[in-house]
Amino acid sequence: MRLKILLPVLVIVAAILGAIALLATRETVVPNPPERRLPAMRVMAVSPESLTLSVRSQGTVAPRTESRLIAEVPGPVVWTSQSLVSGGYFEKGEPLVRIDPARYETALARAQAAHARAQGEYEYARAVLKRQEKLAADEIVSPTLFEDTQRAMSVAEASLRDAEAALVEAERDLARTEIRAPFRGRVRDESVDVGQYVTVGSPFATLYATDYLEVRLPIPDEELAYFETPILGRPDANFPEVELHTRFAGAERSWWGKVVRTEGEIDSQSRMVHVIARVENPAPGSAAADGDAIPITVGLFVQADIAAGVARDVFVLPRGALWGESEVVALDEQDRLQLRSVEVLRIERDHLVISSGLEAGDRVAVAPPADLIVGQRVEPIDEGESMSGRLSARPQEVGP
Repeated sequence: MRLKILLPVLVIVAAILGAIALLATRETVVPNPPERRLPAMRVMAVSPESLTLSVRSQGTVAPRTESRLIAEVPGPVVWTSQSLVSGGYFEKGEPLVRIDPARYETALARAQAAHARAQGEYEYARAVLKRQEKLAADEIVSPTLFEDTQRAMSVAEASLRDAEAALVEAERDLARTEIRAPFRGRVRDESVDVGQYVTVGSPFATLYATDYLEVRLPIPDEELAYFETPILGRPDANFPEVELHTRFAGAERSWWGKVVRTEGEIDSQSRMVHVIARVENPAPGSAAADGDAIPITVGLFVQADIAAGVARDVFVLPRGALWGESEVVALDEQDRLQLRSVEVLRIERDHLVISSGLEAGDRVAVAPPADLIVGQRVEPIDEGESMSGRLSARPQEVGP
């Protein structure tokens, strides 16, 4: 009984003595103040560059020439080319339609006979006149008879000219029974077939040329300031090159062309200036055609980058570096933040071009925070490659 009472007491006493021993042998903990860390900020060192500016636009590819084939002589159609179908290709001078030439061959034979008869009468009248002139010189023929001979000569000459005109017209009508392509191109639509009777002025096909294609590109009037040479209203201007690109046939495609003219007026509604870019489109299989390249197609909507002037001694930054409307955040020698007023030449989709307000070697914040504190020290993180170096292969900076 006594053992049952003493055993718990001994356990409690042993636990108390163990706790006292642990407290007596513990190490003293000296608190350390937390290390203060500076906020990190991505920066890039800028340097002046020469940058080829571009003007962006968009438009739809259209043919430079589009014509409607119209019958110039009436008659039934006896033959049509296999190329005369919607989308068909044809070469310049290729026959497309033939109208029954029988009546025109007959008319030509009659005109030839009439011309031969008039030619004979003219030669006879000329011979008679020569004889009468000799007799008149010797005063053998009467003046009345000589005047009649001269009149007959004039009538024969007029009849010959009329017969020549009729012969030319008959030959032209016969030639018009075969309608040939006026240029190399494609058929947009057609509405004629064998057996159909056509009249003068009947349209039966629409064709467009494919040797050159054109794109009408709108440009805001303020964008004209980027061109080194004024192009508005100047037919002798040194027009720039243009790159057209779009996604077509499952891949990104691009074609090079050249601005060839500007339209004569500013659009009264959009206040845009329109320039016309021309793209050469070699015939398939020709030496100038690239067998692996897909030719540019009428109706295709394309983006355009027009090479403008060269901006010298400018600084290129990411668009997110702009603070407000005309400031950037720079770091001083002590890595403190400061605002720098700059002059923005232009703002692109993902970058901006600054013409003044910075110097070579300045460190500029790539993406300053919204809660910026001027004078605050930061830990700079070098962004590495300059923005202008990243843009060297982008389509905005185009060149020949």
